[in-house]
Amino acid sequence: MKTAFIYSDKFAGFNYGPSHPLKPYRLKLTYELIKAYGLLSIPNAQYIEAEMADEADLFLFHTQEYIGFLKASNEGGSEYGADQFGLGPGDNPVFRGLYDWSRLVTGASLQAARLVDRGEAEIAFNIAGGLHHAAASRASGFCYINDPVIVIKWLLNQGRKVAYIDIDVHHGDGVQEAFYDTDKVLTISIHETGRQLFPGTGFVDETGKGAGKGYSVNVPMPAYADDDLFLYAFNEVVPPLIDKYKPDIVVSQLGVDTFSTDPLAHLNCTNNGFCAVLGRIREIAPRWVALGGGGYDIANVAKAWTLAWSIMNDVTLPNELPDDFLAHCSEEGFESGKIRDEAYSLTGLAKERMREEVESSIHFIREKVLPGVR
Repeated sequence: MKTAFIYSDKFAGFNYGPSHPLKPYRLKLTYELIKAYGLLSIPNAQYIEAEMADEADLFLFHTQEYIGFLKASNEGGSEYGADQFGLGPGDNPVFRGLYDWSRLVTGASLQAARLVDRGEAEIAFNIAGGLHHAAASRASGFCYINDPVIVIKWLLNQGRKVAYIDIDVHHGDGVQEAFYDTDKVLTISIHETGRQLFPGTGFVDETGKGAGKGYSVNVPMPAYADDDLFLYAFNEVVPPLIDKYKPDIVVSQLGVDTFSTDPLAHLNCTNNGFCAVLGRIREIAPRWVALGGGGYDIANVAKAWTLAWSIMNDVTLPNELPDDFLAHCSEEGFESGKIRDEAYSLTGLAKERMREEVESSIHFIREKVLPGVR
């Protein structure tokens, strides 16, 4: 199994602002933990330095007017008319290097796609990618360029059949919208219900339109759902869909904001359930382009994506964090000295009601969606 890890220390040089929850530094912390475990020197694993996407690549999805505005905003500061493109104070600030950041993240995702498409890697992982909320002419949810959509459109241009699996706590609305009316891409998103969480979409009856009817699949999870429920939903829905659709390549968004300590959401998952899901993706994906995503407790991010890279390479890590990493890491969240979380499971009536809600969604998908996917 050949794998590729696409990364650059330049990722950590960008900053959304001191009070913004998305910290690009989390990517360097993840890289340092992966390196401390020796996971970049194992056989068949390649380290690839991330490179910026060409501007032309961005037009695979985004409008020229929007890209022109991002480019003009690269020096930071307040740009007149930013609000019409979804930029401004709050989720999507105008910061120095905004356009360079977007091109670097997208370039790394395209590098992953090209390596997998050409057979130079069976799995390629860009931890900076997975910015799944951006629309064609609008920033949204910390995302300026929708690199998953650009990757999928590039793969479609190579004649590939693509399935997209999104396990971020927030619905992958930008990706769903981009392919909502086509049967050329199967999109699957398991996320916290939009009744309680941004972006307020991703309900089970959002199944596509026109030629795309039945090719958008959503499993909204009730707030406070745990690993058991998340893994149950995944196993009941995703493998049967992938088996029936038979994609050439799976593109996945691996957000870790589903975890109980994440400050922006309400699920109760741990990296134990996350690892179980990734193990299943590795089993069912013929080839795999893996992208990062959300995660706002940066210790969670580093531990989970290090575990993810170990799974992609079929390596079992010792639970003890490396001493040299701990000696140089001052971030909160590593106090246990362990990479794996303590197991957590809900019990009682609340869990039973949550399971009933999830089962209802699964029943709907089996009756209304799965028969139509081919």
